[in-house]
Amino acid sequence: MADNTIHTPVMLERTIELLAPALERDGAVLVDATLGMAGHAESFLERFPRITLVGIDRDQDALTIARRRLEPFAGRVHFVHAVYDEFGRALAGLGIPKASGILFDLGVSSLQLDRVERGFSYSKDAPLDMRMDASSERTAAQILATYSEEELRRIFYQYGDEKLAPRFASRIVQRRVDKPLETSAELVELVIAATPAAAQRAGHPAKRVFQALRIEVNQELAVLERAIPAAVDSLEVGGRMVVLSYQSLEDRIVKRVVQARSASTAPRGLPVELPEHRPELKLLVRGAELATDEEKSRNPRATPVRLRAVEKLREIA
Repeated sequence: MADNTIHTPVMLERTIELLAPALERDGAVLVDATLGMAGHAESFLERFPRITLVGIDRDQDALTIARRRLEPFAGRVHFVHAVYDEFGRALAGLGIPKASGILFDLGVSSLQLDRVERGFSYSKDAPLDMRMDASSERTAAQILATYSEEELRRIFYQYGDEKLAPRFASRIVQRRVDKPLETSAELVELVIAATPAAAQRAGHPAKRVFQALRIEVNQELAVLERAIPAAVDSLEVGGRMVVLSYQSLEDRIVKRVVQARSASTAPRGLPVELPEHRPELKLLVRGAELATDEEKSRNPRATPVRLRAVEKLREIA
């Protein structure tokens, strides 16, 4: 399958519309912090012929595809193998002081879901891997084999909102006494067997468990907690950032940062807002914007997306 047909970028036109004012000058730098297979990046490079793009991704497979896809734009693209909380280091290493635009398209990518051997999907049998960066050490199988029952229960609750977390954690610990879980099919079988029939009617029983394991393997929320403030710090004044989140845990982190930094810090009752109290950011959309019904029908991956966008108004000393 051709590289440009295996991924349909989510909310592409809306993302371009929001970032465009920051990218129309000569020398503008767009950082795609989650480059993936470069669907968004390719469109931005086509629409804005004067920008330089920095593409960051922890997945070497994705970077290989992105390099091939973006060959027509050679000389305007820098590829960085890194996790996106290493934002500042990536720019500094390229001698770029500030970014004009920043895009985050969070969550697991189509490439990772579609490559069965990566073990992200509960619907296909594969080794329990789930690493976004194959060079990292910890896999889902290692977590299931080594975490205590209490730790497993915590991640299923915290990252999967799984009500049956105690039951699943207990069964996993019991099972590994004889043989550790090694494949997605083995985990799915265990989860289904541990799920009451009534609960199985609410959706696939393994969905939340797999989500929780993926987040823990890749430390996604901890990384995001560091990445969003770092990205805001790396924006130039007048620069813009768009974040696409696919689950409430991600969106909550993004919301907390951008709301805090778009509010005045003036003490209550102060008659005049001093310059140092002015908001650092301006919110460009009200709340979290959703994809249109038309896009959801055309691209099911857009169904859960929540978009937030900001413009940087001033530097904080």
